[in-house]
Amino acid sequence: MVSYKRLNPEDVQFSRAVLSEERHPVQEDVSGLEPEDSSLLTRRPSCSITTALLVISCLLLVLCGGWLLGTIFWLHSSSNVDPHKPPLPVPGQTPDSKAQAGPNGTTVASRRGACRLIPEAWRFDCYPERGMVVTREMCEARNCCFIPASTRPSSAAHTSGENGIPWCFYPPDFPSYSLVSLNDTSLGQKGTLVKEVKTYYPGDILNVEVEIRQETNTRLRVRITDPSASRFEVPISVPTATTKAENPEYVIELSKQPFGLIVRRSSTGAMLLDTNVAPLFYADQFLQFSTSLPSQFIYGLGEHRSTFLHDVHWNTLTMWARDAAPMEQTNLYGVHPFYLSMEDGGNAHGFFLLNSNAMDVVLQPAPALTWRTIGGILDFYVFLGPDPGSVVEQYVEVVGYPAMPIYWALGYHLCRWGYNTSDSTWEVVKSMRNYGIPQDVQWNDIDYMDRQMDFTYDPTNFATLPDLVKDLHVHDQRYVMILDPGISSSQPEGSYWPFDEGLKRGVFIKDAEGKTLIGKVWPGLTAFPDFSDEVTHDWWFDNLQRLHQKVPFDGVWIDMNEPSSFLDGSTSGCPSSSIENPPYTPGVLGGSLRAKTVCATAQQKQSIHYNMHSLYGLMEAKATASAMKRIVAKRPFVISRSTFPSQGMYSGHWLGDNRSQWKDLYTSIAGMLTFNILGIPLVGADICGFSEQPQEELCIRWTQLGAFYPFTRNHNSINMNPQDPTAFSPMARTAMKQALLLRYSLFPVLYTLFHHAHVHGHTVARPIMFEFPKDVKAYGIDKQFMWGKSLLVTPVLDPGVDYVEGYFPEGLWYDFYTGDSVRSQGEELRLPAPLDKINLHLREGSILPTQTPNLTLWVSSGQPLHLISALSDDGSASGDLFWDDGETVDSYETVQYSYIIFKVAQNLMTSQVLQSNIEATYITVESATFYGVKEKPSKVLVNSQDATFTYRDNKVLTVADLGLNLSQNFTISWM
Repeated sequence: MVSYKRLNPEDVQFSRAVLSEERHPVQEDVSGLEPEDSSLLTRRPSCSITTALLVISCLLLVLCGGWLLGTIFWLHSSSNVDPHKPPLPVPGQTPDSKAQAGPNGTTVASRRGACRLIPEAWRFDCYPERGMVVTREMCEARNCCFIPASTRPSSAAHTSGENGIPWCFYPPDFPSYSLVSLNDTSLGQKGTLVKEVKTYYPGDILNVEVEIRQETNTRLRVRITDPSASRFEVPISVPTATTKAENPEYVIELSKQPFGLIVRRSSTGAMLLDTNVAPLFYADQFLQFSTSLPSQFIYGLGEHRSTFLHDVHWNTLTMWARDAAPMEQTNLYGVHPFYLSMEDGGNAHGFFLLNSNAMDVVLQPAPALTWRTIGGILDFYVFLGPDPGSVVEQYVEVVGYPAMPIYWALGYHLCRWGYNTSDSTWEVVKSMRNYGIPQDVQWNDIDYMDRQMDFTYDPTNFATLPDLVKDLHVHDQRYVMILDPGISSSQPEGSYWPFDEGLKRGVFIKDAEGKTLIGKVWPGLTAFPDFSDEVTHDWWFDNLQRLHQKVPFDGVWIDMNEPSSFLDGSTSGCPSSSIENPPYTPGVLGGSLRAKTVCATAQQKQSIHYNMHSLYGLMEAKATASAMKRIVAKRPFVISRSTFPSQGMYSGHWLGDNRSQWKDLYTSIAGMLTFNILGIPLVGADICGFSEQPQEELCIRWTQLGAFYPFTRNHNSINMNPQDPTAFSPMARTAMKQALLLRYSLFPVLYTLFHHAHVHGHTVARPIMFEFPKDVKAYGIDKQFMWGKSLLVTPVLDPGVDYVEGYFPEGLWYDFYTGDSVRSQGEELRLPAPLDKINLHLREGSILPTQTPNLTLWVSSGQPLHLISALSDDGSASGDLFWDDGETVDSYETVQYSYIIFKVAQNLMTSQVLQSNIEATYITVESATFYGVKEKPSKVLVNSQDATFTYRDNKVLTVADLGLNLSQNFTISWM
């Protein structure tokens, strides 16, 4: 039997999925009382109506008088409170005062007043469980405040699916840890934290250790651990500091009771971290802390489909790798607990939580952020920047610099699921050649496999696959094939070497009983390799090598590696335990950790899957890159769906199974920019969309935008119409061809940007605000972006238009195609954008090396250079070029490269070869164009010799027929 109790509406909060709250303004009016029924006072039996009215009237007078005095005092004193901190707790309360309320409820009433003084924006959720009907009794059982949120309508439009203002939230005196000891160490300080009162999650760890490491002047690391027991730590390599920073750009402040950590920027006093805003939790399966944010401008926190600038209005971002088509408010393929935050004045800092367990990251409009994870330790970094680009460099220095891609990785890639035969695949390649459309790489999806089994190819429908690959190589093209981690387990014994050999070597993930865990993917029943075991890496290499001997593929596409399964857990289910059903489950799609993946209790070499799940794609990428390096003896090419910090060292990423919709075209920019700040610059979306029927206009515009993805691939789904450029009308085909030739002409620029990403941790596709961090109007822009610091890309993202509006930061800009100049004061401009054009603009002071494009990068990269200089008002400009053979592993580290700097000043261009290699001797500089030459020269000299030139009315000077060797210094001057 179930007993039902009548609940008043104000007693109930429908949390998360049950009720979506309206968003409210950040500025809270705390002067208004909430409904009286929301009181924390104990309810009393009813009496006569007259008596009740008299009593209530008196109480209201007393309460209103007290409230008025308290509000006046609070408002008077609030000017002294840090604008990014909530009101201070009510004085005189102790952690267990809530348990000491007498029969008259005076302590409860006092505490209620303290709760009401907390503005809605600063209320931190005490009952974050989803799908729960949270009553006052449930909330108070956790010793938390229960106040129904205001129902005032908001003036702004809001997206659906928001969590809303929590009705159950922490009071100022909620039990937390105290700092009972603190000692100096060689890197900083180490202290002991003690909590005397257990909280509401099981496995409370009452004694923890905090270690503060001042690793560099711009990097602070904090670790909170259990000194009595070893806990899981993420197994990626990070720098080991040996000496304490001498001149840190941060100031650390510690609060003893309750424990809190504040980190400020020394130069400005800006508060970068303040954990005093909410209690610290450290239980076995529930670790949580919160911090204020210096502004609402926060980026990163992948992988989610959203705008580039995150919404801080009660927005929860769940992290747990999941096979799900990109949609908002959903945990997707990768996990990246790193954010970048802007501060007043254009400074920026970053924060990285090194934790791989399932987690929620909660943003609220205070602004503030809560980290809530269900395992591991609290191990986090603060990066001081101070500019956004420096923050990314400092983050990448910790997680690992991205690999330098092989040259053809930057060409045009073509794929689809549903070619069905190798001959039809081949026909598309031939058609691309016949129309003169650039293509470097042809791919196949799982339809090339024999019964969709890894390391096989269909002997009937793909019988000519080896010949196709041989033909691609003859034409200086490359071939990439897909591999899923699921290995068929249902073939007759002795008939399928990958599974038989894998069983023999013990490479597969085990269930809780130690047996091979069986799930279900494309080939049917499958086992999953455990890439946390080096034995598995050897087995994976052997399988790749055996396949490569039959089909000499050049790169590998690793898909379904969250890992994805068509079953929840396994064919035999999962055991019932706190690992499978933790006390708190973050907001994962499907509602459980095992949804469409393997059991959380599954056993891997390094730990249980509960801890290792979101690392699976990273570890498979590491094994694949290592194997390919051995097989082809060149830079490996790997594209992975699931990712984790340090992934850029081993693979690139595509943004998953998008749709052929204009919205997906737009959101791809935010995804591309986010992964660039996450240290994975080789990224792009499926051009024209993966699912749904392609549209010609959309595909033209997408090809134009996709030509400026760092990774450019057209891919669509089975049973969809073809969407390669040859499938459309002559007009569309020509527009797409022009966009791709434009990309190929800019290969020297893109290749040099990847060099700087590899060596320095720079972004390739770059948010505008990275170059203009003091321009607040640029902070939310995700319809435009830059390549490096020089090239502004303004794509068309809407149907049926022949213009586009773009923001131009203050300064002088030049039309890339014509050299026409525009001077902006920091404003939006309307640009003509016919269907065959994407708008590009050069920033003043930049020099770009370009080449005459061809059908493959192998041919294009051998063509003469054309230098384009966009002069500043003072006539100056600079640029650079990195050049090598395009495929040697570690060419920079082994000094097998050329590096040239170009400069213009006072009517003189100079070329300075800082490092020379034989590859540069094969390249000539054939012409140079200068935008912004204010007067027509009377003479142009090349290496002090007279040269012919042209000068146009739009102040463009061109010098052609130069024939200069790239490996030798040269000068071009005019007077």
